[in-house]
Amino acid sequence: MTIEKKINLITQRIIEKSKQTRNRYLQSADDAASSKPTRSSLSCGNLAHGMAACNATDKKLIAEEKVANLAIITSYNDMLSAHQPYVNYPDLIKGVAARHGVTAQVAGAVPAMCDGVTQGQTGMELSLFSRDLIAMSAAMSLSHNMFDGTLCLGVCDKIVPGLLIGSLSFGHLPTVFLPAGPMPTGQGNNEKAKVRQAFAAGDIGRKELLASESASYHSAGTCTFYGTANSNQMLMEIMGLHIPGSSFIPPNTPLRDALTSSAVQILIEQLTGKRQVTPLAEVISEKTIVNGLVGLLSTGGSTNHAIHLIAIAKAAGIILDWQDMADLSAAVPLLCSIYPNGSADINHFQAAGGMGFLMRELAHSGYIHQDVLTIMGQGLDAYFEEPELVSNSTADIYHSNSIASSSNYKVNWKVCPLDSLDESVVRPCSRPFSDEGGLKLLKGNLGRSVIKVSAVANQHRLVEAPAVVFNSQAEFQQSFENQQLNKNFIAVIRFQGPKTNGMPELHKLTPLLGILQDKGFKVAIVTDGRMSGASGKIPAAIHLVPEASDGGVIARICDGDLIKLDAVKGELELLVSAEEIEARHPLSFSELEQQDKSLSNTQGVGRELFEVFRKTVSTAEQGATIF
Repeated sequence: MTIEKKINLITQRIIEKSKQTRNRYLQSADDAASSKPTRSSLSCGNLAHGMAACNATDKKLIAEEKVANLAIITSYNDMLSAHQPYVNYPDLIKGVAARHGVTAQVAGAVPAMCDGVTQGQTGMELSLFSRDLIAMSAAMSLSHNMFDGTLCLGVCDKIVPGLLIGSLSFGHLPTVFLPAGPMPTGQGNNEKAKVRQAFAAGDIGRKELLASESASYHSAGTCTFYGTANSNQMLMEIMGLHIPGSSFIPPNTPLRDALTSSAVQILIEQLTGKRQVTPLAEVISEKTIVNGLVGLLSTGGSTNHAIHLIAIAKAAGIILDWQDMADLSAAVPLLCSIYPNGSADINHFQAAGGMGFLMRELAHSGYIHQDVLTIMGQGLDAYFEEPELVSNSTADIYHSNSIASSSNYKVNWKVCPLDSLDESVVRPCSRPFSDEGGLKLLKGNLGRSVIKVSAVANQHRLVEAPAVVFNSQAEFQQSFENQQLNKNFIAVIRFQGPKTNGMPELHKLTPLLGILQDKGFKVAIVTDGRMSGASGKIPAAIHLVPEASDGGVIARICDGDLIKLDAVKGELELLVSAEEIEARHPLSFSELEQQDKSLSNTQGVGRELFEVFRKTVSTAEQGATIF
């Protein structure tokens, strides 16, 4: 079977099982498009409220309803480096709109919390739930029926998936995502990891650690490692929601501003009849979702998207599961080596060829569908090019595909490099880092779990060892500090699933387990929590379902039980007889709380406000969503 046939077979399977739900979603979008209230149908009081703060020119245009009105949904705040660059975007967008005789308004804002700030802290228990809160906030922003198209300003972990899920509830509107870009390269990722490990080992103090972290995270823009934030940007481009080549251009640069202006112009041209209209409901199709997955797998992207892409697909009426992801992973080569799967950062990837090179390689080798709709129109040809900034005075020597972006500059798209400029970072399909994408589905009597093996050495992909059971990261850390973990073992970190405490990322485990692995011990993790890309070189069976609070076998594991984690064969087994497992009392979280009040997850940092989320959230394989 050819590669192209394998991708098509999986795609057709997704299409077949999604027929009913997808048709219902598309019908809902069609109904909204044909019967949506226009601004002229709003009462005078409604309309007056909606434009009260506008200038006189915009008031006149909105009242006459002869031109488009753009909705800006922003995740701006100035605490988070990735979102701080959005501070000037509304004014820039409104300026472009005014030049084209249309209007734009900030329709609403969505929360943007940072896993980098909250990792290892109680606030991380709100992180995953923030995605669905963002989705609701985005939908509320659009619910005033004042708008003809949407511009989404978001970058990081839960923000982009939340914005997309919320926007899909208004899928009849054309929608464009505007990236902000990565910060410049700082301290190398390998050096950062060494310093973290040295701190965990007690060899250096907090002062030295903070200096190292500050050298890594040092300015506006996304973190430069290939975590969920930069995986989000890759996804938005390969799924056709960014304009070509815009994902990894640094913030606060002329090219970034010109690309933002160009993206706004693309949306305006759709709404003024100069370009094909691309409603979001039609852009996000089964083939688009598969393209996103192929992009994720070929780049070694964040395992958080094993949850987010399922929730995004569901919002578009598409049914996706981990088996689909695993089957695609077996068919898709790993083309990138970006930290934590290598030493390079996202700026190195951009310099080596970036998204244009990657997408052309995948498309021409039959790994991604080209018969898809994007914000640029039909097909992916526009995405095999990269942008460059030119002055308007020299614009006439460039081809007509260029788009004016401001009075001083315009963006021209040129053919991206035909060959990788650094094969230690990104390679052609003919010479991949691995023949497989690196995401595996593990199955066995413990349930179903995913593991990212792209950074795990072959000799560490099979671990059979006694379990050491923990009910929190803090318990694990205490055992490490007490020198109780200098042995072969599999750490079982349970009661970390969405129903228990919102499924926080377990970042504190990685440096400690890395130290033990470096000492020669065979170690691994089994958890119903999340690790994202942070597991790195440690084999980590994550997102385990059923979770401990949902009757999972993980709640019956005892210290000393043998566990086999086999990432080669895709097996995750508790090597205890079925009869003994059944006879054991499944520990409940309420029992744990009675034993240790510090484990309580219902009070503090706003957790009491999210009780309804914990009670209604679906499993990780169903997207860990309340919708």
